[in-house]
Amino acid sequence: MRRRHMSLLAATALAASVGLGASGGALAGALPDAAVGPAAATSANTGKDLNRALNRIMAAKNGPPGVAVLIRKGGREHFLRRGVANVKTKAKPTRRLHTRIASVAKAFNGGIVLSLADQGKLSLNDRLGKWVPNLLPRARRATIGQVLHHTAGLPEYIHDQRFLDLLNANPTRYMTPRKLVSFVRKQKLDFRPGSRYKYSDTDNVVAGIIAEKASGVSYDRLLKRLGRRSGGLPGTSLPRNVRMPRPFLNGYYVEPGKAPEDGTHAMNPALAWASGGIVSTLPDLGRYFRAYVGGKLFGGRVLEAQRQWVRGSSGPPGPGVNWAGMSLFRYRTKCGTVFGHTGNYPGYRLFAASSADGRRSIAWVANAQITADTKVPGAKRVSSLMRKSQVAAVCHALS
Repeated sequence: MRRRHMSLLAATALAASVGLGASGGALAGALPDAAVGPAAATSANTGKDLNRALNRIMAAKNGPPGVAVLIRKGGREHFLRRGVANVKTKAKPTRRLHTRIASVAKAFNGGIVLSLADQGKLSLNDRLGKWVPNLLPRARRATIGQVLHHTAGLPEYIHDQRFLDLLNANPTRYMTPRKLVSFVRKQKLDFRPGSRYKYSDTDNVVAGIIAEKASGVSYDRLLKRLGRRSGGLPGTSLPRNVRMPRPFLNGYYVEPGKAPEDGTHAMNPALAWASGGIVSTLPDLGRYFRAYVGGKLFGGRVLEAQRQWVRGSSGPPGPGVNWAGMSLFRYRTKCGTVFGHTGNYPGYRLFAASSADGRRSIAWVANAQITADTKVPGAKRVSSLMRKSQVAAVCHALS
């Protein structure tokens, strides 16, 4: 694939998916989380159901080169894989391959900011004007809590034409977080803070900048501290360039009639920063979400505030029906409820979640960014099969 064509694909993918897709309707109020845990024991065939679901993905036309799932329950890990991690070498996916986690990074960002709130270094009711008065002057009255809830109305930088032009010209370039936000500095808010819900990448970049200011340390150090408090996340980092830590899962562009094109290093993840630039591994994802959802990082009023689910909200597609909390989504499926996040990035699609008690987790990855909106024949069906496999993974985890 020619570099120009790849850069256009990267720009389109970032604008459409790293930052995401759906926005909810009007904000009708927030709902407290019910005490929803794993569903009643399901059939012993949940493992077979998951295997069949993965097989259907690989049998589909224009599907991903590979898919892998790591489930933890009962103190044991269950690892399933299909296809290849590298088209050239035919190497199979393994548990500890590094992968770009896309918008799943928003949950890590939430862990950082909510932990600072729990420590009293900031308040979720603080207005942006207190911490970053000149960053987005029109958003001074929006609160940190609204930013994490995606109800602040901040305009989306990944939709700004100037940003997209620069991305097209050189998708591997580096931009500082403040530079990313500067593209929408003079734009009007999308709506009055607190009045509506709209999924946003700008939200998380702003929250990350505030976290650095409130803590007095760099985001890299904040991420390392989060890792230690989560039980150790050795494979998790936030790179400033396209280089992937080894070993890694290659990410691919899929086009009809052509061999999958390796896009692992096509775009600098720093262009999504705290909103989608983190690299991690399946074991790290499972460990983090068990700590994050299980209440090991913060509790009390902060945990209660995080789990005020925004009525009618809907983030990027995942298993079942999802509603948004602060940097967390609640996924209600036929087998029970889990809490987590999904992500899409050029070359990758992910889902990671935990049961409410933090004892069971799912970390799911495919090495191609295929959504229902992908302009590839059969993409809608492949995307549907991916979601069904995520549901099957939830059922197996909760069984």
